[in-house]
Amino acid sequence: MIDFNELMQAIFTTRNIIIYLVVINILTFLAMWWDKHEAKVGDWRISEKALFILVLLGGGIGGILGMYVFRHKTKKWYFKFGFPIILIIEIILAVYLMLT
Repeated sequence: MIDFNELMQAIFTTRNIIIYLVVINILTFLAMWWDKHEAKVGDWRISEKALFILVLLGGGIGGILGMYVFRHKTKKWYFKFGFPIILIIEIILAVYLMLT
């Protein structure tokens, strides 16, 4: 039988975490692009809640880049300040977890 701690150590390797963060940030960046595109053509949109969930899942850098590259959601204060605040909290939490 596999030990739970061994399983977690096998899954949460530095390599796997980096791959996850790259993928979630690309997805968040693309979600910002898609939502901007759909806003221009007046079609179905990605909900603001979904965009925040992507950022909460680790896509802060992609969300912030997408916001400014595509000039999307930059006038909404809760995006302008929310995305960076979430990213900063996640970085602080990650550093804390690495040091403990």
